[in-house]
Amino acid sequence: MKPIKLKIRTKTESYPVIIGSSLVNNLNFYLNKNSIIFNQCLLIIDNNVPNKIISKITKSLKKKIFKFKFNASEKNKNLSYVNKILQVLLNKNFSRQDCVITIGGGITGDVGGFAASLHKRGLNFVNIPTTLLSQVDSSIGGKTGVNTKEGKNLIGSFYQPKIVIIDTEFLKSLPKREITCGYGEIFKHSLILNKKFFKYLNANFSKILNLKSPYIEKAIYESCKIKKAIIEKDEKEKNLRKILNFGHTFAHAFEATLGYSKKLNHGEAVVLGVVTALRFSLNTKIISLKDFKSILRHVFNAKLPSDIKNYFSKKDLNKILKFMLKDKKNVSKKINLILLKKIGLAEINNEYSDLKIRDFLKKELIN
Repeated sequence: MKPIKLKIRTKTESYPVIIGSSLVNNLNFYLNKNSIIFNQCLLIIDNNVPNKIISKITKSLKKKIFKFKFNASEKNKNLSYVNKILQVLLNKNFSRQDCVITIGGGITGDVGGFAASLHKRGLNFVNIPTTLLSQVDSSIGGKTGVNTKEGKNLIGSFYQPKIVIIDTEFLKSLPKREITCGYGEIFKHSLILNKKFFKYLNANFSKILNLKSPYIEKAIYESCKIKKAIIEKDEKEKNLRKILNFGHTFAHAFEATLGYSKKLNHGEAVVLGVVTALRFSLNTKIISLKDFKSILRHVFNAKLPSDIKNYFSKKDLNKILKFMLKDKKNVSKKINLILLKKIGLAEINNEYSDLKIRDFLKKELIN
């Protein structure tokens, strides 16, 4: 299948997103074609990426290469690892014209991109996302950052890459659980902005989850197109971009409450957060029962995580609320939620007291 190209144009950067199969075999070609020239590069690599693919990348680059491998996890998404990367860049005397290339999921891109934004106030950054979740979400839009004990992604920057290479070959090495997580983000994108795409997912979710071509490429492309439309209008999340956080206020609190454990990874937390926000939208009479049932039917058919009782009990309520109150989207003492008005239309800046959300979650955990 011929590679698909999207062009992202923000106020700070314009860059291509290239989607296709076996693209990393010709990485140097795509870098040169897009005028990304450098003398040396640091590959920041998730340990989960197969060595044979890394070999193909290094063979293609024909540059002076250094490697930084790390165990990408929410617990390791911290300032300590950013400092380790910066130390390598400083020791090897990387200039602003040199390059950081991240090869991994969203955590690798976030940590590596943040380090790239800090070294000498910014050097070239190339993102090669290797999970479905990162390919359709974090690789586009320039959000970088790390977690702290106070919460998720509270320290970071907006720093756009020079190019994003989305190679579907990486997906073949992923466990089923990781594909489901990425699909959850694709599903979320359809809910917030494109009812037609939601209908496409309804008809083809099984083929997408099984990585059938051209369905998987179409799903990635349409999902990236939705994110492109949003970030080009609102790069720094002042208004419209907030809709991308649908489900995330609950999701981030769920992850933090469990201490970023493997019991619930980020993609699963997002799906669970979307379902919870959907139920809250119905509870507050924002969404119709018809749309609610249609979405929930899709969740069940696709076997996505849907029941918070599988992960939490009433004793977790205080922790969940504590992290929701610290969410970076809040602008007052109330909790800011993105909710769904109908399929294809999200609603931002809905503020609720922690007591109202506590009552809602308490009922969800009992019923």
